[in-house]
Amino acid sequence: MSTTDPLADAIKIGIVSISDRASSGVYQDLGLPALQSWLENALTNPIEFIARLIPDEQEKISAALMELVDAGCCLVLTTGGTGPALRDVTPEATLAVAHKVMPGFGEQMRQISLQFVPTAILSRQVAVIRHQSLIINLPGQPKSIAQTLEGLKDESGNVKVAGLFASVPYCIDLIGGPYLETVESVCKAFRPKTAVRPAR
Repeated sequence: MSTTDPLADAIKIGIVSISDRASSGVYQDLGLPALQSWLENALTNPIEFIARLIPDEQEKISAALMELVDAGCCLVLTTGGTGPALRDVTPEATLAVAHKVMPGFGEQMRQISLQFVPTAILSRQVAVIRHQSLIINLPGQPKSIAQTLEGLKDESGNVKVAGLFASVPYCIDLIGGPYLETVESVCKAFRPKTAVRPAR
């Protein structure tokens, strides 16, 4: 009988849902299942998820992000707390732990969301690098999470607006993280030809 650990080669990904009401049990959290399901469908790598469900409190959010980076997560995705409401402090908490800011991710998220609702301009999602980890704030709704990660396609399946995740694997390459491989029918990762490795 094999004693090989199935997670020995797994990449670690942190997923964080930020909500006062869900974290206190007022209603069921939908963010964590949505993040995990999308990533499982989009990546061929084995994944070890480290999940956190926390309230909209800046210090707790920052602490969770630092903890996940220290635990070896190459990617940390958050959902919730990015609007203009008084309790929405996820971007501030994320910027507080940043070593580098990656503004293109937030710009692209709003570009995608504007295809659906004019209130997308109220979204304040940011992305940052801390050590060798990429941290990205995503919208709060499961449908919006998928749209921003995958992008938009026309009726023939051709990409109209690129999703965020197309750039994530190469970004993680550049900061010294593991090699992420995507399922092309979900989201094709873009890498320069010189950075592409043979499929596992």
